[in-house]
Amino acid sequence: MYKRVVSILAVYILVVTSLFGKEDIVVNITNNMPYIYTKDAGKKIRVQRIQDTSNRLTDDYAKTSRPCPPFCIQPTKVADGVKNIAEIELLGFMQKDVLEGSGIVVDARLKSWYELETIPSAINLPYSVIENGSKDKVKKIFKLLGMRVKKDGSWDFSNVKTIAVFDNGPWCEQATHLINAMLKYGYPKSKILYYRSGFQGWKLLGLTTVVHKEIRK
Repeated sequence: MYKRVVSILAVYILVVTSLFGKEDIVVNITNNMPYIYTKDAGKKIRVQRIQDTSNRLTDDYAKTSRPCPPFCIQPTKVADGVKNIAEIELLGFMQKDVLEGSGIVVDARLKSWYELETIPSAINLPYSVIENGSKDKVKKIFKLLGMRVKKDGSWDFSNVKTIAVFDNGPWCEQATHLINAMLKYGYPKSKILYYRSGFQGWKLLGLTTVVHKEIRK
């Protein structure tokens, strides 16, 4: 009798699952994309939107106005040859390029911002490290991104990773500073993507975020 009940229950669960799916996703990313997977700090992580349709931003990213300067609206185009992307392109980049190891999401904000909350899979490369760093320090960072130093001392960027750069959002200039500083040292424009909407745009759409350092009160 017990085995029969278990068997009937298993069939019921199988039927319900097939009819309604394993999860009730109310807020998809697109019509055909409920979520994606990427890696953050070596761990697989699912990126999706907040399912609470009454959710509202209540933190600093709910603000509409900040003093300008320095928080002025940034131009859409950072530099000729640097491609702009939005959320769908960034999600595709995270799902494919990041997992394959050919791309890196770069948080250009200062370390304190990055540790508090960031986009999954992002590494922190504060704009000031490149903008104010020595050539030797920049060389070390570029080598981590795949640059080779030739025998004559010149820099070979042929195998560098594609980076998708973001900061706080359209009112933040940290990504602009980082991109321009990297271009000054010869990083290929074709290997840089600019996510202008930044972290505010990401949070506005209710997409998954991660915390890399617990803030104790």
